[in-house]
Amino acid sequence: MQDFYNKALIGFIGLILVSCLVGYLCVDNTFLKISLLPVTKSDLPWRTEKNTDAHQGGQSALTIIDDRFSLNFDITMSRAATYPYAAFTLVFGEDTSNPDLVDLSRFDTLSFNVKCSAPNTLSFSMLTFDEKVSNKNDFLSYRAPSTFFSCDEDWHYVELDLTRLETAQWWLDMFNVDLSRKAYELDKVSKLSFGSSPQTPFGVKSNVHLSEIALVGHNWVYLYVLGGFLIIVWGGYAFWFFRQHTAALVDDLRTKFQRDRPLVAYQQLSVETHRDKDRSAILHFMATQYANPDVSLDTMTSSIGVSRTKINDILKSELGFTFTGYLNKLRLTEAARLLKEGEDANVAEIAYSVGY
Repeated sequence: MQDFYNKALIGFIGLILVSCLVGYLCVDNTFLKISLLPVTKSDLPWRTEKNTDAHQGGQSALTIIDDRFSLNFDITMSRAATYPYAAFTLVFGEDTSNPDLVDLSRFDTLSFNVKCSAPNTLSFSMLTFDEKVSNKNDFLSYRAPSTFFSCDEDWHYVELDLTRLETAQWWLDMFNVDLSRKAYELDKVSKLSFGSSPQTPFGVKSNVHLSEIALVGHNWVYLYVLGGFLIIVWGGYAFWFFRQHTAALVDDLRTKFQRDRPLVAYQQLSVETHRDKDRSAILHFMATQYANPDVSLDTMTSSIGVSRTKINDILKSELGFTFTGYLNKLRLTEAARLLKEGEDANVAEIAYSVGY
């Protein structure tokens, strides 16, 4: 049994280590997070870009203070343009003439900390390539789903759901896209933009400071895989444990029975109460050694220290057998018991086991 318990313990420890490793890998792939700041350590290379209403004749201005370790900029909004705006844009890729289209489909949230020099409502938008509408070299044709967030003089943590942004109606109208077709994909994103909104104060320099910008994703498939793996592996281990434990227990009982079996024949024979030490030694020796094919009157004499003559006299007077006769009686009694208990008993094996 001890060998079985040692194997079970080794298997248990091994499964714990494997489960921890698989669990770590699955959890790590379930909760994805990519930090975009500082730019030198970002897994997604990007560069900054300023966008204002200057091309419409507007006078809104944006001044970049920091774009390496945080996004820190000042905006001053003017009503000179029909649609005034100013935006700080992160453009994926390092080629200024050809922005990359980045696959963000693994992510569903954009998180960051933000504060403003005065209460403000800002916009966030993404430029996504629409297979049915967009022209790669015309960013106006890119779908630009957006949302809004507020800020003030204190730091606030913000989470934006990238899967629930709204596409502006003017864009749908401009490209004759059905109003019901508001769904968009995140597999081809070229830009992320933080900018003004219709509620941004006009004529006032407003400072906007964003830090710890990160893309966060949740892929629950890995947790389902982990759950299935743990059920299969630990269920298999439990099945193996109980099955092998039963087999080991049976083997242990069989071993003990084989070790104690010589006494069974002795106990089944009807003998009178022992009268002296020599008789007890003679009967015990024959009861425990009869299955030994090499047992003889000489080996018995040297083992218990009783003479051949006295051995035969005691056996004859007490049991009515000579040494050889009593030895055969013991062997035949045990063989008969084994034949009776085993339906598929092998006569040759039984004969060998009782000393023939």
